[in-house]
Amino acid sequence: MIPPKAALSLPSAAPGAALAFNLLAFGRLLRRAGVPVGPVESMAGAEALTQVELGDRAQVHAALRATMIHRHEHFLLFDQAFGMFWRDPDAARHASAMALMEGMQEPAKPAPAQRRLAEAMQGDRPKPPRPDDKPPEERVDMTFTVSERERLQAMDFEAMSAADLANAKREIRKLVLPLDARPTRRFRADPSGPAWDLRATTRESLRTGGEILDIARRRRIVRPPPLVALCDISGSMARYAQILIHFLHAVANDRERVHTFLFGTRLTNVTRQLRHRDAEVAFEAVAHAVPDWSGGTRIGDSLELFNRLWSRRVLGQGAVVLLITDGLDREGARGLAEATDRLQRSCRRLIWLNPLLRYAAFQPKSQGIRAMLPHVDEFRPVHNLASLRDLVTVLSDPRAGRMRSAA
Repeated sequence: MIPPKAALSLPSAAPGAALAFNLLAFGRLLRRAGVPVGPVESMAGAEALTQVELGDRAQVHAALRATMIHRHEHFLLFDQAFGMFWRDPDAARHASAMALMEGMQEPAKPAPAQRRLAEAMQGDRPKPPRPDDKPPEERVDMTFTVSERERLQAMDFEAMSAADLANAKREIRKLVLPLDARPTRRFRADPSGPAWDLRATTRESLRTGGEILDIARRRRIVRPPPLVALCDISGSMARYAQILIHFLHAVANDRERVHTFLFGTRLTNVTRQLRHRDAEVAFEAVAHAVPDWSGGTRIGDSLELFNRLWSRRVLGQGAVVLLITDGLDREGARGLAEATDRLQRSCRRLIWLNPLLRYAAFQPKSQGIRAMLPHVDEFRPVHNLASLRDLVTVLSDPRAGRMRSAA
């Protein structure tokens, strides 16, 4: 908790210039920790500080978070960075004394966000040379080589550092999703097509007084089916949802007929927001459109609302549905089996992506998972880059995952 009346620590000389310098350094810290903070956010933060009492730590914290942070998932990281950066000058000495007193205790493993923040705090400090270091002219740059790529492919999204997340997002943008093309009900004119076009032939014969000189032909249009993603953004799915939204943004900008819905305690259609080419613009628009990020989960109500309002609009022509959730529903299993069954009957393939499958000893013990599992075509893990690549392969396979009969 931030003390309500604890003043910020500033150097005694030139407090105004020191505050601006510290604010720029704070912005650099947030960027190194993976938070998108640029000059615009830093200038907005400086302007906001002119409207609050600088001696009130709570007011400064609220002003900076309101102007520099645009997404709910970055609030916790901002709070931790604020507490570490704008701290009491004597805090380090007190912390060292406490560490000496508790030296016999085993240190707790830091959370991934705390580890990324610690790495960002050490960002510009040069590492001490090791005795076995080679001279600069003899070093070979092996950054992000094959072994590094293999390590990144198998690393869980939850355990990634800020640098690993940035590399993972770059790899996700390279993924191509060639969905299995399916024949539609529409035809197009084609002189070498396999089917005769009687209507076009008759219309063309009117130009020659009813005499048929040539037979028009046509070919059935083949195109990939629509892809519909229903992504859980509750607290238990927040870390994975951030990465998977990057994947859905890359897919939405690579192909047509991609529809994305986010749900926690309510359902939100973010298809239009994810069509922006600029990823940061798209994610900022999503953050403003979604009011229930990292909250509770009401899977049954969200699926029932989708079935009632959106299924007829987006599930035509053999749509493929990606249901991304861990199955932990706040309402238990109330109405969940019926909603999942109706969703499965309305699409060609229903693929459930669950990050809990990363555990080898996973068992479907929760009521929500047991209610949904009988009504999906496939049940797959989604927790690292390798699982995303496997998903791309499965979606492109014309033989996999046909919808079961309604019997």
